[in-house]
Amino acid sequence: MPTARAYCIAAPDAPFHPTTIERREPSADEVAFDVLFAGICHSDIHTARSEWGPAHYPLVPGHELAGIVTKVGENVTNFKIGDHVGVGCFIDSCRECESCLAGAEQFCTGPGRTIWTYNTLDRYAKYTDGGYSTAITVDAKYLLHIPNSLPLAEAAPLLCAGITTYSPLKKWGAGVGKKVAIVGMGGLGHVAVKIAHAMGAEVSVISQTLSKEADGRAFGASDYVATSEPGALKRLAGTFDLVLSTVAAEEDITPLVATCKRGGVFVDVGMPAGKSQLALRALCGSQAVVAASMIGGIRETQEMLNFCGEHGITATVEIISGDQITQAYDNVVASKVRYRYVIDTSTFPEN
Repeated sequence: MPTARAYCIAAPDAPFHPTTIERREPSADEVAFDVLFAGICHSDIHTARSEWGPAHYPLVPGHELAGIVTKVGENVTNFKIGDHVGVGCFIDSCRECESCLAGAEQFCTGPGRTIWTYNTLDRYAKYTDGGYSTAITVDAKYLLHIPNSLPLAEAAPLLCAGITTYSPLKKWGAGVGKKVAIVGMGGLGHVAVKIAHAMGAEVSVISQTLSKEADGRAFGASDYVATSEPGALKRLAGTFDLVLSTVAAEEDITPLVATCKRGGVFVDVGMPAGKSQLALRALCGSQAVVAASMIGGIRETQEMLNFCGEHGITATVEIISGDQITQAYDNVVASKVRYRYVIDTSTFPEN
C-alpha cells in the first residue's frame, strides 16, 4: 500500500511531529494526487485540541489541500495526470439523500453522514487522515479543479476559506448596489473582502482595531471601522444589507445585528466554540434575519474556484515548513498571521 509523509498530533496538548501514513491505490473511480500545499484553518485547531469534542488520535488535520494529479482510475474522465486539483472539508457522503442530491453534501443525512477530510470513519472503516501530508487518494466526485491561473499555495485556502465566505455572500445577494460588512479580517475575513468586492458590493470591514486598515482597503474595502472606538457600531446602525461575521469569539452579537438595514441579513461563519448572545429586540426593530452557513457543496465549491480564477482572487498567505505547525497554531489563536498559514509539504522529512 502506498505511503505518504505527514505531520500528526498525538494529544490535544501535544506538539506536531513527522509520521508516515498509508494511502490507497486509486480504485476505478478515484484519483491520487500529490499534496503540495495545505492551509491551516482555525477548524483544524479546534479539532486538534479537542475543543469541538474528543478527536481521534493520532490526528493528521488539514482540509485545504492543493496539488497535482499523479494517478487516475479507469472510470475517471474529468481529471488527468498533471491537473491542478484540490480537496476541501469533506471527501465522501452517502450520495443518495436529499442534501447530497441537491449538491449540499456537507449536510448529508444518509448512512455515515458526511465523511470529513480528517477525523472521521470512512466507508473503509478507517479514520480519515487530512492534508498535512504529501499525498491523498479520493473519489473523483469530491475532487475540485483549481484554475491554472491561481498559484497552488495561494489557492489552497480557498478550499475552505473561499467557499465558506463565497456561499453566504452569493446566497444573500452581495453584489452591485449592496452594502456588505465583513466582521473580522483574518483567514476567512480577508478572502471575504476580496470576493464581496469582486461581486460588485460596497464593502466595509468591522474589526477590533485599525491595524489592518491599509490591507483591507487594498483588498477592496471602501470603509474600515474599529469597534474599539467608542460608539463605532452605534454610528453604523441600519447601514448594511448583509453583515458576514467571520470571528470565532464568543460575544454579544446584538450590536452587530443592529447594523443591518430593515430586512438585512446577519450571517455567522465563524462558528464560536461556545455560546453567543443576541437580544431579539434587535430583530424586531428591523425585521433583520440572523443566519449561519457552513462551507458549500462540490458544485458550489467548483463555482467558487472558477469565480476566483476569473477575478484573480487568492488568499494572502505565509508559507511555513512542517516543523513550524505547532507554533503556527498558537500564532493563529493570537491573531499573529496575515492572513493564512500554508504548509509546504516538500519540507516534510523522510522518516
